[in-house]
Amino acid sequence: MAVSYMTKEGYNKLLEELNFLESEKRPAISKQIAEARDKGDLSENAEYDAAKEAQGILEAKIAQLKGLVSNARLIDESQISTESVQILNKVTIRNTKNNQKMTYMLVSESEADLKAGKISINTPIGKGLMGKKVGDIAEIKVPSGLMSFEIMDISL
Repeated sequence: MAVSYMTKEGYNKLLEELNFLESEKRPAISKQIAEARDKGDLSENAEYDAAKEAQGILEAKIAQLKGLVSNARLIDESQISTESVQILNKVTIRNTKNNQKMTYMLVSESEADLKAGKISINTPIGKGLMGKKVGDIAEIKVPSGLMSFEIMDISL
């Protein structure tokens, strides 16, 4: 698994979710399995099959989160500059075709939330903006073609 850069806040959210899954969800599913097992014949027990499937999904999610946590590298937010676009910067861009302005915060993949205006640095737009300065034009290849954005502002 690749190194994942994230904020302290994002890291803490991952730990909280992992703790919740391990301390609350896992015992609840184990209890469901035990109750379904007590009902008799397991070969035709839909409740048992559903609980075992839920357990498998939960264990996969726990393994994924543990992998993310073990490969996480926390970003020192005091070292972030606004000279050029980098992770944790808020970037205001203007689409050169329709003059629409948008502001995004560049974050790690695990913290991305488009509704909150946070895009991953691993997306085509995120990659295309990295390293650019105010006034630069970023030509970004997206699935629908080539888009052109002017960097209007970079802030924290």
